[in-house]
Amino acid sequence: MSEIIHSKCVILGSGPAGCTAAIYAARAMLEPVLIAGLQPGGQLTITAEIENFPGFPEEMQGPELMNRMQAQAEKLGTKLVQDIVTDVDLSAQPFKLTCDSGDAYMAETLIIATGAQARWLGLPSESKFQGFGVSACATCDGFFYRGKQVAVVGGGNSAAEEALYLTNFADKVTLIHRRDRLRCDKTNQARLAAHPQIEIVYDSAVAEVLGSENPLSVTGVKLKNIKTKTFSELKLDGLFVAIGHSPSTKLFEGQIAIDKQGYVKTKPNSTRTSVEGVFAAGDVKDKVFKQAITAAGMGCMAALEAERFLATHR
Repeated sequence: MSEIIHSKCVILGSGPAGCTAAIYAARAMLEPVLIAGLQPGGQLTITAEIENFPGFPEEMQGPELMNRMQAQAEKLGTKLVQDIVTDVDLSAQPFKLTCDSGDAYMAETLIIATGAQARWLGLPSESKFQGFGVSACATCDGFFYRGKQVAVVGGGNSAAEEALYLTNFADKVTLIHRRDRLRCDKTNQARLAAHPQIEIVYDSAVAEVLGSENPLSVTGVKLKNIKTKTFSELKLDGLFVAIGHSPSTKLFEGQIAIDKQGYVKTKPNSTRTSVEGVFAAGDVKDKVFKQAITAAGMGCMAALEAERFLATHR
């Protein structure tokens, strides 16, 4: 039987931003409700190894880190709900959130930490090797490719910056672009052209990710030339997909301010959105860094701002 549950603070999303917000909100005695959403644990659940999250000197699997964060939030008093929000009404306080289960939450404050999903190529072989040689984050995983050969798919500024960053580790970086010219700005184009470790392959798309089964790892890609329709193979140790991200903001369209790329707009030096009492943290508002640690920091900010909001509006 469906219920209507009242809460001082509801948090949408259970990645680093959502879990950190829950930890701080729980310690502030807000008795937060954390609704896990479509991908409990967020992007880190498809990250094989993490070694840049402070406090963990040994490599850690992404799912393990998120399990620890969720356990800590629950231990401090967070109610973790395995459900999906299907409708949000931010027109009046308390805000109403309706879930797939039929339950509804009336929230005095709302923290949006729904994240952003990397856009993938959509290949079965790509899915198979995600976390085992296929990545969407050079900053997260580039360190594992010291002295190896990698490729980046894309032609915009993000792809250019990923390729340039990877030269700090890999011996060779191949940038694969399906058109005959790059979309990145002239500065990045010049940097790519001048770099001795970078080779650009134009008019080409990844048709298949190649790899071994035991251990599961990438060994190369099959490329299709868009113009000639011919195929070739490129030997690689890792493939980075940099064709953009899609922030998870569809639920909030028309209710809060969102920029042209779909990210939630927040006030300067704040997580406050255009609606009083609604805050946004993590990749749903961050189009620059997209790191677990920056998401966690914003989750902390959002919880502190939610607590201050409640203290001044009671």
